[in-house]
Amino acid sequence: MTVTLRPARSTDAGSIGEILHGFARENDWMPELHSRAETIAFCGWMIDQNWVTVAETDAGVVGFLALNGTEIHSLYLTPAVCGRGIGQRLLEQAKSDRAELSLFAFQANRGACRFYERNGFAEVARSDGSGNDENLPDIKYVWHREGAADG
Repeated sequence: MTVTLRPARSTDAGSIGEILHGFARENDWMPELHSRAETIAFCGWMIDQNWVTVAETDAGVVGFLALNGTEIHSLYLTPAVCGRGIGQRLLEQAKSDRAELSLFAFQANRGACRFYERNGFAEVARSDGSGNDENLPDIKYVWHREGAADG
């Protein structure tokens, strides 16, 4: 499978919105707070902010990473391509020109937590979820490039 990473275009909002909205439908622990249309509109907004890189195959867009400065806001894939290294490629691209990255992952999303820990992210805080829209306990992770100065 050939995978291309590229900056998202406005026409990708529907595809990445479907991936993001599908995540809530596919995980019973995740509340579905927004309609499909609201989720697509939000994805369009992230694209307009130039945050989004998509992973594309012959089948179309199969994943995306939204990066706001050094904070990974979102990293989602279609279930069909999980475990095939696509998330890894998106993450490596985000790491490529930064000395530090941070993100929040829901504690219930054990697969994501394992993925980030395998990729050098360290847990720095936990919350009860009162600070996020989903009201789900989460973990803050931080990654520092080896040899990068602290501070």
